Amino acid sequence: MAVITSESRTATPPSGRHALVTRAASRTAVLAAAAAGFALAFVAAYLLFVRTEAGRGVENGVVRSAQSAGTTVDWAAPLRETDLVVVLGGVAVLLVVIALARRRFTLGVTALTLLAAPLVVAQLLKLYVLDRPATGDRFGVASHNSFPSGHVSAAMAVLVALAIVLPRRFRRLTFVAGGFGVAWVSAAAVALGWHRLSDTVGGCLLVAAVTCAGAAVVSARRPDGDRVPLVPVLCALLAPAAVVSAGFLVLATATSGAAQFVAAMVLATLSAMAVVLLLAGPLRRVTFDPAEARVRRRRLR
Repeated sequence: MAVITSESRTATPPSGRHALVTRAASRTAVLAAAAAGFALAFVAAYLLFVRTEAGRGVENGVVRSAQSAGTTVDWAAPLRETDLVVVLGGVAVLLVVIALARRRFTLGVTALTLLAAPLVVAQLLKLYVLDRPATGDRFGVASHNSFPSGHVSAAMAVLVALAIVLPRRFRRLTFVAGGFGVAWVSAAAVALGWHRLSDTVGGCLLVAAVTCAGAAVVSARRPDGDRVPLVPVLCALLAPAAVVSAGFLVLATATSGAAQFVAAMVLATLSAMAVVLLLAGPLRRVTFDPAEARVRRRRLR
C-alpha cells in the first residue's frame, strides 16, 4: 500500500510555482523564436531588395510605373489625404479611453508602448542606420532610403495596439479585420509610388519583431499557455524569411514594367496578410493584462 502511495505521488504533476514556470518558459520560447524569425526576415528583405543590384533594379521599375500611373490608382487616394500624425494621435487617445473604460491602466500603457516603440525604431533605422546605394537612375527615381515604410509600420502598430487593449476574446477578430487594413495601406503605398515592396514588407516585419520581443518578456513573467512542441518554434523562426524569399522570387520573374507594378501591389497585399497571420499565432494566448494573469494563476493552482 505504501508503494502505491509513493508511485501516485511521483506521477502527480508538479503544482504551484514550478508548474507555472514550465508553462511560461514554453510560451516564451515560441515568442522569442518568432521575434528572431521576424528580425531575420527583416534583414533578409533589406539585403535582397536594397543591397543587391537585381533587387534595386526591379523595384525601381515598379516606382517608375507607379509614377506614370497617375490617376489610374484612385482607390489609393485616401492614403494620400490621410494625416498620419493626426491618425496616430487619435489612436493613442482611443487606446487610453478603452483602457480606462475597462479599468486596465497598465494594459493601456503596454498598448501605447507597443504603438510607439516600433515607430521610433523604424525611424531610427531609416534615418541613421540603413542606407540605399545610389543607382544613378536617369528616370528620376528617388535614391534616398525609404526602408522600412513609416506608413505601413504605423498601420501595423495600430493593429497590434488595438488587439492588445481590447478584450482577449476579440483578438483574433481584430487581427483578421485589421489585417485587411494593413494590406490596403501596403498596396496603396506601392501604388502611389511612395514606397517599394520591400519597404512595406520591412515595416510589417519590424513591428512584428518588436511586438513578439515585448510579448516574450510578458510571457516569461506571466503564465499563459501549455507546453508547446518544437514544430511551432521552427515555424515561427523560418516562416517569415520564406515570405520574403517568395516575394523576391516572384517579383524578379516579372519582365515588363506593368507586370512588375501589378506584381508588387499584389505581393504587398499578400505579404502584409501573411505577416499579420504569422504574428497572430504566437500572440493568440499571451496574457498582456496583469489582472487576467492573476486570475489564471489562481485557477491553475
